[in-house]
Amino acid sequence: MQRFALIGAGFIGTVHAANLATNPDVDFCFVYDLDTNRADALARTYGAAVAGSLDEIFDAGAIDAVFIASSTDTHAGHLRRAADAGVAVLCEKPIHLDLAEATETVAYARERNTLAMVDFNRRFDRDYAELKRIVDSGEIGDVELIQLSSRGPAMPPLEYIAVSGGQMRDQAVHFFDLARWISGFDPVEVFATGSTLAEPRLAAYGDVDTSAVTLRLASGALVQIDCTRRIGYGYDERIEVLGSTGMAEARRHRNGNVSRYTAGKVTDDGLHPGWFERVKPTYAAALAAFVNALEDGTPISPSLEDGLKAQAIAEAATRSLTSGRAEPISY
Repeated sequence: MQRFALIGAGFIGTVHAANLATNPDVDFCFVYDLDTNRADALARTYGAAVAGSLDEIFDAGAIDAVFIASSTDTHAGHLRRAADAGVAVLCEKPIHLDLAEATETVAYARERNTLAMVDFNRRFDRDYAELKRIVDSGEIGDVELIQLSSRGPAMPPLEYIAVSGGQMRDQAVHFFDLARWISGFDPVEVFATGSTLAEPRLAAYGDVDTSAVTLRLASGALVQIDCTRRIGYGYDERIEVLGSTGMAEARRHRNGNVSRYTAGKVTDDGLHPGWFERVKPTYAAALAAFVNALEDGTPISPSLEDGLKAQAIAEAATRSLTSGRAEPISY
């Protein structure tokens, strides 16, 4: 049984709180948030206590692990405090929006042998895990081309965009991680191009809402990723892996599997309305994997280093959006 504290009682914090409360190997002890009313409401819902200060959270005598789900600008500081306290960490991405600061924080945690995982939850999607198994087994030969789509249903608020780091760091980064994980190779070069088609005001933030990214892997294989913030038909996400002897595909998820046949027409169920409905099960699966690793003493993945590598790709892709040329990726 792992004693957990949760930092952050916003939207994603409420998701993690529900999973912490229902995981049979977790003792959900504390919730901390600067908004004490929000923390109190979440704690009462799930039977945890409200921590009056961060000192209560980072007390190895009281907890074994902390789930960092607070605002992005606090992640690195909380991770360092957990490292000092000898507490295990499950951390929302990114470690820090600034890659240099994130790198220093990871080194700090590594020096203290901190057990930590970055919550790249899509690795725990059942279909994507099967793609990974197929590739690793050699069933489709050597990976030659991966195609990924990430298409959101609606523009996030501009207030969110302003602090998100941009489409490459916020949205595409999940698929940079998946490309590395599924292929087993690190990209060495990236070319990204984008436009502001859904929300022209994004240009003021140096951001885009529609983009196409090409990665060149160390093996010479290619990855193509299309990202859009706004489409008119739900949330659309898929991955296709083309190998030298075959192909594997994780298809779009529909919100049902019933087809309606009428004269001259077949009507199928549509896609999930939003990204959360599509990926919701992966959050619980990621938490379970982290807890199992702590219980069994097995390696934790995705690691802080995995988080840094995905972020390094995002940084190079962001540079490419501005430079208009392919950019090398430095790890």
